[in-house]
Order: sequence, then structure tokens, then C-alpha cells
Amino acid sequence: MITLRQLSLQRGGKPLFDNVSLTVHPGWKVGLTGANGSGKSTLFALLRDELHPDTGDLDIPSRWTPAHVAQETPALPTPALEFVLDGDAELRQIERDLLAAEAAHDGTRQAELHAHFDTIDGYSARARAGKLMAGLGFAADQLERPVAEFSGGWRVRLNLAQALMCRSDLLLLDEPTNHLDLDAVLWLEQWLRTYPGTLLLISHDRDVLDNVVDHIVHIDQRRITLYTGNYAAFEDQRAARLALQQAAYEKQQREIAHLESFITRFRAKATKARQAQSRIKALERMERIAAAHVDSPFTFGFAEPERLPNPLLVVEKVAAGYGERKILDKVNLVIGSGARLGLLGPNGAGKSTLIKLLAGVLPPLAGRITVGQGLAVGYFAQHQLEQLRPDWSALRHLQKLDERASEQALRNFIGGFGFNGDRALEPVAPFSGGEKARLALALLIWQRPNLLLLDEPTNHLDLDMRHALTLALQDYQGALIVVSHDRHLLRTVTDEFLLVAEGRAQPFDGDLDDYRNWLNEQQRAANRDAAPRTTGNGGNAVERREQKRQEAERRQQAAVKRKPLEQRIKKLEQRLEKLHGEQSRLHDELLEPALYEDANKNRLKELLLRKAQVDKELEEIEGEWLEAQEALEALASEE
Repeated sequence: MITLRQLSLQRGGKPLFDNVSLTVHPGWKVGLTGANGSGKSTLFALLRDELHPDTGDLDIPSRWTPAHVAQETPALPTPALEFVLDGDAELRQIERDLLAAEAAHDGTRQAELHAHFDTIDGYSARARAGKLMAGLGFAADQLERPVAEFSGGWRVRLNLAQALMCRSDLLLLDEPTNHLDLDAVLWLEQWLRTYPGTLLLISHDRDVLDNVVDHIVHIDQRRITLYTGNYAAFEDQRAARLALQQAAYEKQQREIAHLESFITRFRAKATKARQAQSRIKALERMERIAAAHVDSPFTFGFAEPERLPNPLLVVEKVAAGYGERKILDKVNLVIGSGARLGLLGPNGAGKSTLIKLLAGVLPPLAGRITVGQGLAVGYFAQHQLEQLRPDWSALRHLQKLDERASEQALRNFIGGFGFNGDRALEPVAPFSGGEKARLALALLIWQRPNLLLLDEPTNHLDLDMRHALTLALQDYQGALIVVSHDRHLLRTVTDEFLLVAEGRAQPFDGDLDDYRNWLNEQQRAANRDAAPRTTGNGGNAVERREQKRQEAERRQQAAVKRKPLEQRIKKLEQRLEKLHGEQSRLHDELLEPALYEDANKNRLKELLLRKAQVDKELEEIEGEWLEAQEALEALASEE
């Protein structure tokens, strides 16, 4: 297990951990949460032995093989598949030893090495590496391309594939979904759920945290707190804990005020001096409780657009692409003033191409686009971060947009994005990716667009900023079209989906679960197409009839197996719905200030006990639901 004992650490004179202790058991899947700069990545550096604590101990089993995603990828001539295979260090060592044994004509050594190679599934390593790469969005013709030919985002995926290729006991992943599209996120999520080792995951994608982890480690105010359950359970538990902390804080403040009042009144009186000194010492010994706070540092919203033409855009029989390469064809789309569309589709199908087309960045190859009078497009894409002037401050970027606005009005606005005080005047050059993304969004929002086009807006944004953006988009009065791998954002800010696939952009009748099923069906169809077929004339009709009969029989058998699972899942979901309702009610009751008065102690105890029971039952039933769902998905993959 991983053990931190009374560990303290400072970096650059800033204390990050103060006397913290933590135990992570083998096989746990742990999500790390906390504000930017709280110490999440520093904890990873400690676990990788790149940093050492100032005081205290950190123990990791010496026999464990750790894996993490490299931050840099040099422009190597190595083929992508070979680069991924390098993640399995033991495999590569055996291959080198085999070459040496062959050169030495040492048959005995060769036999030993081949046996070891078979033990670690070395003969299937290339197939496994190819499967990893396919899951992360690489096409078959990209496997032999040199690493140097891939862009930065695709090299990050290669680094991730290399880390997953390692047969590790401990996997450290720091924002692994940042450069992935939704398809790859769904695949990675499933892979992580079945990972047999111990996982520590830093992620700002709450759906990934909800669906993968079974514990949350929250870092706040130089402390580490361990919570059982996924991210949703963590939010409920932390809210209850903060409510208790706030009640204890307020009670202590009343006690402190009473003591200070006594000291002030009687300190100078000889008859009361001893009692006053006693209370002074009591104050000095008192361990102060911090006030609870969960306030987001980000507060902003979209101003009402100056005009809202309807429709904003009409797209008729449009083709789009690059040069002679056509990506989309016969696109027909009417974007009304209240449209809220999420774009779905496989990697490379043309989602970003469609966004660029609507933004006017990419001219149509054919067809017509009619623009509403007064259209004001707000377009956000990752490349816009690179267009920020590194020598300018956040405030100067905003002043350049609106020279008539007062400095105070601009400061008030930019402060809602976390650029307060002197931070608003600092050059952009050293800003993190998240800070640059926040600034780019701020510049876009200030311009009051009536059509908002967002291409992966949550990359680099932490959970607080994602939450603030979600709330702002929910109140946005213009039209919205968004591409995102953040399912929580898609679910909460869009009303309908558009499926971009096979050169078309068409309405998708379903939700994100239906889209996952659609992807699975596409993969099964691709696997069937890739399967070898019988050639020749003799016996083809007979073979086809027999094959159809066998397939029908398999479907029937699967249906028989599937029905009890579906019934069980339905019952579990009904129970989960009731428990979530009770959990929500208990959570609301526990937030009532009157509950923490002395007269309500018994009621508080009852509620806390019942809340713990409900949380435990929820965890157990969610586990049962997950097992049943995985069994159902396994049956579906066999059909």
C-alpha cells in the first residue's frame, strides 16, 4: 500500500502539505481533487521520487512497477507502434536479451527467454499496443508513422498509450483526457475501470471521476482528506462535513467572544485577575477551527446579446473540407436564436470542420450559407490560446477590445475569471494553459456574441471553472453549438445533438448513453467487416445459410441471458433513484443551521446515522449495478 505519515513539504517557500497522513490500499482507484496550485501534481512528483518530503515519511512497495505519462515527446524517427511498445520495459529487455543469446548461439538461454516472453504475453504485445492506439483514436495507417510526424496533441496520446502499455502496479494519470475527444474518453474510461492495479487520477472531468474512481483524495488548505465513493459521493460528504465544521466554527467564535469579553472586563480587577489569566491561557491553548468555505473563485455571466436575429444561420447543401479533400457534404442546417446543439461523432469525422465552417474561418466548397442580419459569432478553439500576446496583460487584452470601457469596469469583469489585483496586470507569457483558456473565454464573452461556437472549451479548465462556465452557459440567451469531451457540460447546456459521421451532419435521436451504444455498434460492424471471408464459388450459399443460422442462434442465446440482467438493472435503478432522493433530502436537512443548536442534538445524530447508512447502501447498490451493467455490455460485445 501507499502510506504518507505526518508528511510536510514546501516548494519555493510556499507550504503545500502540513503534517498530512494518508493510506491508499492496493487496487484502489483514487481521484485527486483540489484547486489549482493546491499540490496535486506535487503529490505525483513525490510518488515518482522526483521530490522528497521536508519531514515525515512516504512508503511505496519496492516491488511495484509504476507508470505515468511523460510530459515531453521528442521528435523521434521511431514508428508510433514501436514507441508505444517501449512502455513495456520488461518486454523490451527480453527482446534485447534474446538478440544477445542468438548472437552467442546460446540455445538454453534462448529457450528460457522464450518461455519468459510467453509468460508475459509477449507474442500478443503488438496486438495489444495496436488495440490501445485504436482506442485512443489512431487509424491503422498511422501505426508505422514516425513519432516526429505527429502534432503535439497526438504525441500526448502516444505518451498516454505508452503508459497504458506498461504492465504497472501503480498508474499515475494527470489530466489524461485533456487532448482526447469524446470517443477516446469513453474508451479510456472503460479501460481504467478494468485496470487491475492501483490508480491515482487527477481529472477535471466529473463524469470520468464518477464512473472510474472509488475514493477521492481532496487537497485543501495544506490538508489531505480521504473520502469513500466517487465524485458525486464526495460532494455530498464534503458538504455535510463543511456544514458541521461551520457550525463548530460559529460555536467556537461565540465561546472566544465570551472569553475575550470576560478578560476585557475583569483583567484589571484584583479579585478577578486569576480567573482572567485562566481564560487567557484557555484562549492560547484553544485549537482554532477554520471557517468553512466552498466559494468558487470564478463569477461571470454572458450579457444579453445586442441583437438576436432568427434564424442566425441557414446552411444549404454545403460541402466543407481542405483543398480538394472533402470532409463534409450536403450539410443542411438552420440555426435558430434559441438553438443549443452538441456535436457528436468519431474522431476525424468533421466536428471541428463544421465549427470552422459556421464560424466563417473555413469557406464552403459548395452550397450556400445565409447569415442573419446582426449575426455576432463568438468562436473558441484551442489555437486561440496561441494568439494571445505573451507580453500583454489580461487587462490590456481586454482594453484592446473595448477602448471606451473604464478600467474599473474591465477589472471587475476580468476579476470574475480569477485575474484579480496585480494578477490582471501581469504578462500572459508565464500563464498556465488553464489561465490562458480562462482569458480567451473572457475576451469572447465580453464581445456579447449571439452565436457561440465552442470547440473543446473545457481543456485545461479545473472543476471550479468548468462549473462556473456551465452555469453561465445555462443562462446564455444566444444560440450555442459545442464540441466537448466533457459529458457533464454536454448534458447540462445542450438540448439536442447533431451526429457528424460519414461525411454528413444529421440530428441524433438519443442521449449520450445512446451515443456510446452507437459507437459500440460501429466498432462491432467494423470488426465483422475486418473478419476473413470465405472465397470461391462452391458451398458459399450453404455456408452463408449456416452462418446466418448460427448468428440467429447466438442472438437468441444472448437474449435469454440478457433478459434477467436487464430486469435486475431496472430494479437496481429504481432502488438507486429512491436512495438518491433520500440522500438529497438528508443533505438539505443537514444544511439547516438550526439543526446544530443544542436542542436538536438527537435529531442531528439521527440524520447523520441515516445519512451514513444511505451512503453505504448507495455504494453497495451502485457496485451491484456496475457489475450487472458490465455483464450486459460483455453480452452485447459477444453478439
